[in-house]
Amino acid sequence: KNKHRGDDFRDFLNEEGILGEAEARALKQATSLQIARLLKEKSVTKAEMAARMKTSRAAVDRLLDASNSSVTLNTLGKAARALGRKVKIELVPA
Repeated sequence: KNKHRGDDFRDFLNEEGILGEAEARALKQATSLQIARLLKEKSVTKAEMAARMKTSRAAVDRLLDASNSSVTLNTLGKAARALGRKVKIELVPA
């Protein structure tokens, strides 16, 4: 019998010890997609974004790379300001 039958996917990930990592990757991917969407909406190139952020094009590429989890809150804040946005972080019950 499957020990996971009836459990939800979060329970499975938690039992496997990878829930935190999966949530972090999903958050990074969602953030990268949102920034990419805003760049397209506002017709901002990566080079222009880098200039607005006072950083390199490579840093913008890392920001847009959903698999790169090394983005700092400082970089995220610069990106948000460059696009006329602000970052909102919220701690919610686990």
